[in-house]
Amino acid sequence: MTDALFLVPSVPESGSYRLDGAEGHHAADVVRLRVGETLRLGDGAGTVADCVVSAVAKGVLDVEVTRHQRLPAREPRLVVAQALAKGDRGELAVQAMTEVGVDEIVPWQAARSVARWQGERGARSLERWRATAREAAKQSRRAWLPTVADPVGTAALAGRLAGAAAYVLHEDADTPLATAPLPSTGTVLLVVGPEGGVAPEELAAFVAAGATPVRLGPEVLRTSTAGVAALAVLSAATGRWH
Repeated sequence: MTDALFLVPSVPESGSYRLDGAEGHHAADVVRLRVGETLRLGDGAGTVADCVVSAVAKGVLDVEVTRHQRLPAREPRLVVAQALAKGDRGELAVQAMTEVGVDEIVPWQAARSVARWQGERGARSLERWRATAREAAKQSRRAWLPTVADPVGTAALAGRLAGAAAYVLHEDADTPLATAPLPSTGTVLLVVGPEGGVAPEELAAFVAAGATPVRLGPEVLRTSTAGVAALAVLSAATGRWH
C-alpha cells in the first residue's frame, strides 16, 4: 500500500520537518502514524518527499526526508466541464473524477441545470467542490491537485473550446469516444451535460466552436458518473494509464 499523502505549502528537500496544523492533526490523531512509519509530503504541484516519522505528539509529527522528487504533469491535460447538478451529485462527480486523474474541472451553468450557483450560496458550492477535489487528491495520492475553475456559462465555455481537442458527451452522437482522435500533448476538454442533457442550442454552440459530439456506449449515464467513465476511456486511450 502506498504511503498516505499530506499537503504542505513547501516540500522540504532534505533534513527534518515538523508537520502540524490540520495536516499534522490528521496524521498524528486520525491516521495515528507512529515513529518509524512512513508518509509522503506534497505541495499539490508536482513536488513530493518520502519521509519517515521520527517523533509524535498530539497534533504534530516530526519527520525525516528520505527522498525528494519533482514529478512532471501528465500529458495530455484532461479538462472536464461539468454541468451543475442537484443535491450532492456534483460533489460526487468531482470526487470520482479527481480519483481517476482529471487535471481541471470547470463548473458549467447549463441551460437544463436544476442547480443555480448564485450569490453566497454559489460561493459555498464552489468551495465545496474545491475542498472535495483536495481531499480526493490526497486519498488517491496525487502529486498534482486538480484545479476547480470559477463557474462559467455556455458562451464562456464555448470560448474555452478553441485550441483544445474538445468533445461533448451526447447520447445521440455517432462517434464513440473510444475511437475519437486524441492528441498526445496539449489539452483534451470534455463537456458533460446535466441530468436533462445538453440543450440543442448549447450543442450547436459547442460544435460551432470546434467540439465533436461523442458517446460512451448504449447506456445513458448520470451526470455524476458520465465524466469519470469518460476520463477512464481517455486515460487508457492517451496512454496516461499504462
